[in-house]
Amino acid sequence: MREKKTPLEQEPQINISRSTSGRMWLICFCAGLGVIQSGLSDSGASLLIALTALVSAVLTELLLTYKKSGLEKIKDGSAAASALVFSLLLPNDIHPVYAGLGAAFALGVVKHSFGGLGSNWVNPGLGGWLFVRLSWPSFFVRALEGSPLSILHESLRGELSGGQGSPLGLLKTSGLVQFPGDASPLDGLIRSFLNNWIFSITGTELPAGYIDLLVSRSPGIIADRGLLALILGTIIIAASRVGRAWIPAVFLGVFGFLVRVFGALPYGGMSGQGDVLFGFFSGGTFAAAFLLAAEPATGAKSNTGVLCSVIIGAILAWFFRYQGLEPYGAFFAAALVNAFTPLIRSFEGRRFYASRGRTS
Repeated sequence: MREKKTPLEQEPQINISRSTSGRMWLICFCAGLGVIQSGLSDSGASLLIALTALVSAVLTELLLTYKKSGLEKIKDGSAAASALVFSLLLPNDIHPVYAGLGAAFALGVVKHSFGGLGSNWVNPGLGGWLFVRLSWPSFFVRALEGSPLSILHESLRGELSGGQGSPLGLLKTSGLVQFPGDASPLDGLIRSFLNNWIFSITGTELPAGYIDLLVSRSPGIIADRGLLALILGTIIIAASRVGRAWIPAVFLGVFGFLVRVFGALPYGGMSGQGDVLFGFFSGGTFAAAFLLAAEPATGAKSNTGVLCSVIIGAILAWFFRYQGLEPYGAFFAAALVNAFTPLIRSFEGRRFYASRGRTS
């Protein structure tokens, strides 16, 4: 009779403090906050996109699992979480039909064709985004027309310069986008408080426009338009110990360092003058850091494997966005890292676990 495996001989596992359903419903709460904030300033268009994706995901999940498990798969919240994360990655001006198709693909193909929750190689929401982005690229780009990142990157292809290395400054000085932060009472009030009581200590000053990035009314992906609510939601997730809080911290740290050192070069600036705040507050960076990079089901299992994956993902996110001129390069970076996850897990099993079991 075969002896029971020791913990070191077993396949690598990840331990989190909450159940799967608890984690999924917290993600729904976080993503839902971002959707609601975005919907408040676009006449409910973001809410309609999220609702369409949610209905499509739940119906797809029911169709594939009802005979075996009834409503149990719906109750765990994974379908709703995938739909809402997917919605955050979509432009708020895209037609809801594409949201429904992408959500059905996310659940039916990305999730269940690989064996269900925990067996998929890529986050289902991210997989749905790739499906829409690559299947209907013209519709996706058209839905982003007029967004700051779209205008900025299209202009950079024409060798636009100015703004002293700051993309936000470049947009202002070039007259491409009128940011409400220049005259917004909310921006002025909060900026005045921060400059007088916090930044004055270090002798720095927060320029106009950054506060308005947190409550953007411009066209764009829902994650960027609902950024303030999304940040509040991710704070709750981190405080609830749903996953390892150091993962998004490492992602943002590496990404921010690269933006600071090299991020100003495409915008006519010098090395070391990169606009880190604009990098964080746009391009879906927070969504990529907290909802994609930190997802345990589609990542490595050992701390070493996770650390390597996160660092590589942050480097690719910077490269795709600032060198490849892909406004939402962080999502492509997350997908590429996910694609190599099976190889990383195989290496972990052979290197970090099985070998320890033999020597114990």
